Amino acid sequence: MNGKLLNAQYKEHFSNYREWDQLGHASEYLVYPENMGPHLSIDITNDRFHVQKVYYDAIDGLRVSLRWMARDLGNEEMRKCREEGIKYVPFRYANGDTRKQLLARAKYILAKHESKWTKAQRWRAGIIFEFYPELRRAYELAMELTDIFNRKCAKDVARTKLARWFNEVEKLAGNAFQTVIDTFVNHYDTILNFFVDRRTNAAAESFNAKVKAFRSQFRGVADIPFFLFRLSKLCA
Repeated sequence: MNGKLLNAQYKEHFSNYREWDQLGHASEYLVYPENMGPHLSIDITNDRFHVQKVYYDAIDGLRVSLRWMARDLGNEEMRKCREEGIKYVPFRYANGDTRKQLLARAKYILAKHESKWTKAQRWRAGIIFEFYPELRRAYELAMELTDIFNRKCAKDVARTKLARWFNEVEKLAGNAFQTVIDTFVNHYDTILNFFVDRRTNAAAESFNAKVKAFRSQFRGVADIPFFLFRLSKLCA
């Protein structure tokens, strides 16, 4: 069977594409009145998970910078050992990790809630926080942010809690945390809108993922209106 011919026959004769009431403006926009309401979450609410990701990215940036410092320290120790003609033995913590190993493995610990740590991760976390108190404080603030978002409260109460949290973040050093600060300054009102009725744009994000998956099946889209017509039949 000729695939191109089948596609053309479907488009022009079987699908009712030419009678589609949105064909005239489909290349620019589609309208679905039944999906409209008093709130558009993608416009007035910053998704909490995106906000938290910005902060977790900052923590990871701090971890990476500390790992580079550990690498430089290790290189300096190796240089001195060569000069003195002695064998280099890397420093190891109580759990057997070297400095670089500890900070490399910290990535997965710092991205998890402490309630989900394994026994080995809990031991490693204790060592990390003992030797790198800046990571401890950054992680504590991550947990505080999670608690703020998880607890139901009025918008004004959330405003106070976030303001106090924000003040603590400002005390953390590093350019990565400046990005967190800038994000909160620029989107403070839309972040707070989450607490009105705990709206998120998760539904819009989910639909967007479906559109991308559908588009990937065609390895690109040449006829945008017809693509949207087919999409609307499947997902609307």
